[in-house]
Amino acid sequence: MTEFSTIQVRPAKERDAQAIAQIQAAASQAAFKAQFPGEAMPEFDSLKKSQAYWREAIEFADPQVVVAVKGAEVMGFVGFDRSRDPKTPATMGEIWSLYAHPSHWGQGVGLALWDAACEGLQDEGCTKVTAWVPLGYERALRFFDMAGFKREMTSIKTVLVGLTRLEEIRFKRDLS
Repeated sequence: MTEFSTIQVRPAKERDAQAIAQIQAAASQAAFKAQFPGEAMPEFDSLKKSQAYWREAIEFADPQVVVAVKGAEVMGFVGFDRSRDPKTPATMGEIWSLYAHPSHWGQGVGLALWDAACEGLQDEGCTKVTAWVPLGYERALRFFDMAGFKREMTSIKTVLVGLTRLEEIRFKRDLS
């Protein structure tokens, strides 16, 4: 088991884009299989397209991207910035994405990434933060509950992932 103290967190570099895309794909596949056992995985963006997205995000800090590493291995990442939701104040931040590779689940990677995102959002002047989480992704729902987020029950929306419809709920918390 990885000890929390051995996890290092740093700003992502362009060379991390491939590992980030692979982590996102592996974690998404594992979460989908847990929610929809026996169903075919929907078509997600290709790794090449995802890698290009993350390379551009890292280059332009839109969103800001931080990785958790142990030695040279990227274990997970978080993308965060101002909220993308309409009509939110400039002090509202958002966790755009937070993923750990399934082989590192339950080892403190998510917490290390959340702490880094919280600090980064506070440095940007944010006082609150939101995150959209698919209903049924039990591990992610528990993580945000344990991190002190509250579910906004009136925020539930349906999004398409490939041809599969997923319901998401917005979580929100103060950054203080």
